[in-house]
Amino acid sequence: MNFLDKLNNIQNFVFDIDGVFTDGSVLIQDDGSLLRTMNTKDGFALKHAVTQGYNIFIITGGKSLGVFYRLASLGVKKENIFFDCHDKLAALKQIVEERSLDLSKTVYMGDDIPDYGPMCYVNLPCCPADAIPEIKSVAQYVSPYNGGHGCVRDLLEKVMKVQGKWFNTDDLKV
Repeated sequence: MNFLDKLNNIQNFVFDIDGVFTDGSVLIQDDGSLLRTMNTKDGFALKHAVTQGYNIFIITGGKSLGVFYRLASLGVKKENIFFDCHDKLAALKQIVEERSLDLSKTVYMGDDIPDYGPMCYVNLPCCPADAIPEIKSVAQYVSPYNGGHGCVRDLLEKVMKVQGKWFNTDDLKV
C-alpha cells in the first residue's frame, strides 16, 4: 500500500508534544515551570480535524497544564491526553486495546527516541523535518516542516485533503 492509500484510511492521529507541536525549546521560569510555544496553524488544523470526527490522541512525557488547556480548547478530549508518559509504546498499546483502535488507520507523529517504539507499532509513522535520524529512519513520511512550525498542520491537511474533508475555498468566497 502506498503513502496516499494509507492517508485515505486514516481515522486516528497520535501526537507527541515537544518537538512536534512545539519546536522543542522551553523557557525555564524562576519557579522551575516551563513555557512552550505552539503554532496557531497547527491548532487551526487540529480543531478542524476534531470537528471532522477524527480521533486525536496525545502521548507526551511532559505535564504542562498550559498544554493540556490549549489542547482541550481545540477540542481534544481530555481522556485522550496522556501526560507524564515515560513508556509511550505501553501507553499507545493501552489506548489501542481500550478504544479498539484499528492500527491500519492510525498515524503517529514523533521526533525523538521515546517515539521510536510507537512509530514502529502503527501503520503510518511520521515525523517533522528536524526529527533525529533514528526517527527519520522509521518514518514513512517526513514533513517538510520542523516541529512547532507547521508539521502537524501539514500532516492533518494532507489526510483531510485526500479524504475530501479539508476546506473548499470556493465555499469560503463572499
